[in-house]
Amino acid sequence: MPEIHAHRRDALRTLLHETGVDALLVTDLRNIRYLTGFTGSNAALLLHAGGEAKTVFCTDGRYTTQSESEVPDLERVLDRASARALASRAAGQRASYGRTGFESQHVSVEEHETLTVRFEDVQLIRTPGLVEQLRVVKDEVEVEALRAACAAADRALADLLAAGGVRAGRTELEVARELDSRMLDHGSSEPSFATIVAAGPNSAIPHHRPTGAQLRAGDFVKFDFGATVDGYHSDMTRTFVLGEPAEWQRELYGLVHRAQAAGTDAVTPGAEVSEVDAAARSVITAAGHGDDFAHGLGHGVGLEVHEAPSLAATGAGTLSAGMAVTVEPGVYLAGRGGVRIEDTLVVRDSGPELLTLSTKDLVAV
Repeated sequence: MPEIHAHRRDALRTLLHETGVDALLVTDLRNIRYLTGFTGSNAALLLHAGGEAKTVFCTDGRYTTQSESEVPDLERVLDRASARALASRAAGQRASYGRTGFESQHVSVEEHETLTVRFEDVQLIRTPGLVEQLRVVKDEVEVEALRAACAAADRALADLLAAGGVRAGRTELEVARELDSRMLDHGSSEPSFATIVAAGPNSAIPHHRPTGAQLRAGDFVKFDFGATVDGYHSDMTRTFVLGEPAEWQRELYGLVHRAQAAGTDAVTPGAEVSEVDAAARSVITAAGHGDDFAHGLGHGVGLEVHEAPSLAATGAGTLSAGMAVTVEPGVYLAGRGGVRIEDTLVVRDSGPELLTLSTKDLVAV
């Protein structure tokens, strides 16, 4: 949809004027997708602060037809060395591109040296994070993609449970692979990240990688997974018990459930990210498990599964309406088991919009 991409480019031009540069060379493929809609594996964008007429998109010959379809509203150049080709073009019009910013956080020292030569007399200015600054707040097109990704993950989990896919005797790897397949069935292009299935003592490892360990009666089984739709990622964690929960499992799950609710309630426009973390963390700390919650409360999510803002004690800044974030407290008891509950949600003036809808009640399977 060219209109939304043009609107995003106009918003970026406002930042270019504030930064004092004439143009920005965009080389990160996620940022290029955000600004143009292009989904190929090689591209660069030279966005001029003066408008679309001097803004140029470059990819290589493999993507001639694709770029015509996905980027119909910009001048297109074909060259395998996309960024260098646009640098040479700017050098030929140095009066218009006298101060050009570049994404220094995405450019290697070697590439910077090459670009400096290609840009000739154009002054290259380090301008890290300009596009990411825009990406923090999602527009409704992005929210719809996130909503679809979350729905794909919700449906996949429901199917897995309904089919009896979570049962004693299966391995973590078997269950993870089936969940990935079911997400594809529901419209995901790929998992958002390596799916976590962690059973028994492994559930006490926050980012455990699935192994051949078998699920056993009485285990906590923790799932952390997500789907990808139109480039946007979902992120959800649910923890189940195989069979009748023991009293300690009920207590631990109830504690994390209360903390997750407190963190979710704190997600409001204007809230300090550190205070959102504290809202959930204080519940766990008051119960004597502060040391067993050793990671931040959450993070932004979008074209990357981990984006700004960081909901953590060390995080800085405030939430704004339209941000998409996760809330994912956990308590992990080494050698016994752990619980994490995580949702993806959107910050709204009227209260957080929950995108991951799978039940957060304690489920025995």
